[in-house]
Amino acid sequence: MTQKARPKAINLNKKDSENLFLEIIWDDDTICQYPLSQLREACPCVECRGGHRFMGMQYAPENILELKPARSYDITEIQTVGNYAIQPFWDDGHSTGIYTWEYLRHICPDEKSDEQG
Repeated sequence: MTQKARPKAINLNKKDSENLFLEIIWDDDTICQYPLSQLREACPCVECRGGHRFMGMQYAPENILELKPARSYDITEIQTVGNYAIQPFWDDGHSTGIYTWEYLRHICPDEKSDEQG
């Protein structure tokens, strides 16, 4: 039986306005840092995906660092959705994307181990 990854910490880095990112530390101590602009471009909602036929993990970007954002984005608020996802509220007014743990782990741009320091 495979265990699904779950976050043990979610941090929004807004200290450096040039380097805004969402950091998730997973229960296996993997650390993923998602640049906010690329995370916004990878929004999994039906509107951003271009219709229901493009929903699902098979349409998830393989490397979000290759996405070319239209502009810089910021998160104004994050809410949890049940025990399976987060819903960011973006500074452009968009808030319909629900990012599941499975989706976020899949699009992790550069996995690091917490033990590496």
